[in-house]
Amino acid sequence: MQVRLSKPTDDGLRNEFVCSLTKGTFFHLSGWGQAVEDVMKHKRTDWLAFDGDELVGVLPLTICRSLRRKRNLISVPYGVYGGPIGRDRDVEAALFRAAEQQAIDMNAGRLELRCQHDPGFDLPASDLYATFIQDLPDEVEQVMKEMPKKARAEARKGRNRHGLMLEEGRWYLDDMVRLFHRNKRSLGSPALPLTWFRTLMECFGQDAVVHEVRREGEPLSAVLSFRFRDQLLAYYSGSADNADRQYSASNFQYMALKEWAVEQGIRTFDLGRSRKGAGAFNFKVHQGLEPQDLHYRYRLVTDTELPSLNPSNPKTHKLQEAWRKLPLSVTTMLSTPASRLLP
Repeated sequence: MQVRLSKPTDDGLRNEFVCSLTKGTFFHLSGWGQAVEDVMKHKRTDWLAFDGDELVGVLPLTICRSLRRKRNLISVPYGVYGGPIGRDRDVEAALFRAAEQQAIDMNAGRLELRCQHDPGFDLPASDLYATFIQDLPDEVEQVMKEMPKKARAEARKGRNRHGLMLEEGRWYLDDMVRLFHRNKRSLGSPALPLTWFRTLMECFGQDAVVHEVRREGEPLSAVLSFRFRDQLLAYYSGSADNADRQYSASNFQYMALKEWAVEQGIRTFDLGRSRKGAGAFNFKVHQGLEPQDLHYRYRLVTDTELPSLNPSNPKTHKLQEAWRKLPLSVTTMLSTPASRLLP
């Protein structure tokens, strides 16, 4: 078996392999790492494993600079799934060893593997996050019936009482980004630049879809989703102020999005990662989705502790409060440089 760094000419073969493997995820595709490199200026350094001429393993990896100017290896930045995937555990272990040696050679802070499933590595771990994945029914009518009673009532209220409509269109991307920035500011967190989203739309083509919830022509919420095999990953979203309180926009949005997915023949709905105990985590539980632990692993090289720049850390509260007080125009401008340091 040979383990080597990937080349651009490998991307087609690599994507075919990712799509063929059960463990493969949307974030293992070459396009995600390329978008990170093009927009965020972090260098791709993916590893591939071959058995003869046969590709048998992939480890997407990116060199990212941190707030302290250290270089870290992350699989994958700006994504929720990553880590080595391969024909078997031996292949995945070989990929890890190659990345570990790279981290040591470059005197990195850490090697971070955002694994969806337990990789079996004896490494420091984080249990901060869970993901939410749900099988979809065969019939559109079953979507609402399978929702918990309270969430079903709220979604029905949005449709029947408030006349909410879910519309699909790539032209709704700017609305989604504007609402996304507004929500991130209210959370005290930098957002991502418009160029990031436009690059993803261009890179993934028809597999990147935007939906918007509208009421009498007014945009209330929007979501950017990605199709991968027979899955739909609802990944980025934003909503107007009081859209949920007044119109149950989010309850309606995800119910209607699942209905759309069923119509498209999609079998699995992925509502993405949330920090355990956070508001988004509780919302997804109330939608009837079961949390599944994510298995993030860290190989600390020069770092002495796991990364802690997240809302669970009390030390970040002052930073969050300061960010919330800034005008939206200022946080939008500052989000571009800030997001490059928060992969």
